[in-house]
Amino acid sequence: MVAEIQLRGSAPINVISLRGVSKSFGGRKVLDHIDIDVRAGESLVLVGGSGTGKSVTLKHMIGLIQPDSGSVFVDGVDLAILDNRQLTDFRRRFGMAFQEGALFDSLTVAGNVGFPLQRAGWDAERIQQRVAECLDQVHLEGVENKMPAELSGGMRRRVGFARAIALQPRILLLDEPTTGLDPVISAVIEELILELEDHLNPTTVTITHDMATAFRIADRVGMLHRGKVIALAPPEEFRQLSDPRVQQFLHRQASGPLTED
Repeated sequence: MVAEIQLRGSAPINVISLRGVSKSFGGRKVLDHIDIDVRAGESLVLVGGSGTGKSVTLKHMIGLIQPDSGSVFVDGVDLAILDNRQLTDFRRRFGMAFQEGALFDSLTVAGNVGFPLQRAGWDAERIQQRVAECLDQVHLEGVENKMPAELSGGMRRRVGFARAIALQPRILLLDEPTTGLDPVISAVIEELILELEDHLNPTTVTITHDMATAFRIADRVGMLHRGKVIALAPPEEFRQLSDPRVQQFLHRQASGPLTED
């Protein structure tokens, strides 16, 4: 059973809803009838071990993967009813920052940040202005002409964030934003995420292995295990959950219910 702490007050507006979503690859079930709601303006962080379905869940939310069964709703629209062109247009309400930045090595920083704007049909002058605005928001002023190979890992992540917010999306999807970074740079990235959430007020879904990051940026933390959501709660309540699988993950124990057959 999912341990979920309901927020008090009026009923929340769900921007993203997964209902009974299942997905298998090569006969292996990765998601098993999961239900997740992401509320308007909240920061939801999904955690869990490798292979538990976090990235697959994120890709369902943006329509990059279709479920074998179940439904994915974004702003009340069932993604299954959209054709390819409609889905491409629909994705413009999302901004996604991929693991390690996922920049185009052959493009400058300006080219990377401006790429979604170019695809959306913006003219060159407008693109240049918006690129500068986005780089300013991630504290990377004046690096437009640098190549990705000239940037540190933390700078590449920030360029990825600048590209993600270029079209002023209502929804941000962040894939392992601090993986591979040292604690100091991780803290910088976490602070930037909080700044972007404060300034842009998006609905944000982040996947991470890093519980320090999760607890710092999340309004709610959800945990996936064997394709199911086994816990969902605000950070302080999540820490106190009695589920032994949650406690094993929090304390990084090598043996326990997470590793049992």
